[in-house]
Amino acid sequence: MKTDPSFPGLLEAFFTDRLMNQRQASSNTIASYRDTFCLLLGFGKQRLQKAPSTLTINDLDAPFIGAFLEHLEKDRGNNARSRNVRLAAIHSFFKYVALQDPAHSAVTQRVLAMPTKRYARKPIDFLTRPEIDALLAAPDQYTWTGHRDKTLLLLAVQTGLRVSELIALTVRDIVFDHGAHVRCKGKGRKERCTPLRKELVSALQIWLRERHAQPDEPLFPNARGSSLSRDGVEYLLSKYVAVAQKQCPSLQKKNITPHVLRHSAAMDLLHHGVDRSVIALWLGHESIETTQIYIQADLKTKEEALAKTTPLDVRPGRYQPDDHTMAFLKGL
Repeated sequence: MKTDPSFPGLLEAFFTDRLMNQRQASSNTIASYRDTFCLLLGFGKQRLQKAPSTLTINDLDAPFIGAFLEHLEKDRGNNARSRNVRLAAIHSFFKYVALQDPAHSAVTQRVLAMPTKRYARKPIDFLTRPEIDALLAAPDQYTWTGHRDKTLLLLAVQTGLRVSELIALTVRDIVFDHGAHVRCKGKGRKERCTPLRKELVSALQIWLRERHAQPDEPLFPNARGSSLSRDGVEYLLSKYVAVAQKQCPSLQKKNITPHVLRHSAAMDLLHHGVDRSVIALWLGHESIETTQIYIQADLKTKEEALAKTTPLDVRPGRYQPDDHTMAFLKGL
């Protein structure tokens, strides 16, 4: 494929040829990269007073990219993690530019040398069982949307599916025969099956009878019948959290997002003694090391470890042999 060496031509080829054709990137990846360049081009229009179609590779040098990243943090309120995601998309584009247009190698090398920003990792948020119960009690069961939302939230907290996996589910992805489970396609197009508990099976069966949908239709549709959006799930979650806070005040101290429901599912498995490797398999993690964050956040496990130690200010007792009669009985 012959590539136009201008910036607009390289950008178009990056999306159509590199991402879609060569790498066959997922829709989520393409959408993330698209949003990055929409922000970048909007910043360039404001800062350089140039239309996006007139920008050149030389305009997008390292100082300009650095100013854009600073704009994301200071003006848009993005955290360091979001900043690094945007930089990763820009790096991916400039690696493509380095192959297609070596004439701009000096610019590409300086941009590719820009490091990601380090940030403090905070303990993850997750919901306790009383908080989960309060959240699940918030939807109005006597309305269609309330019934849908209750089933969606129950599925989320019991399976730990990502929000992208939840909204992509169709009716045929729920299997009740030969071990009830839900099928989904996660990151890296990896398919996995997650078993369903009895109460969730009952809830899904009732919902599907009410749904009256074809196998290829969305499991959780919006009012127009199409799949819920990520923003739609975030909106309904925030709505029910506001209701649940009245019954469970501890929810007011937590920033609850759809991903917190995923963390809650993992913590529930950990509290029931499930091995880390099984949790990683359950959640579709690439590496078992990813589940380390749940052990670090689990205060209960740390308290159990502390209970097995000897207090520093208590002198250890001297060994006293058992009474010979008690020793005889214990030896039987």
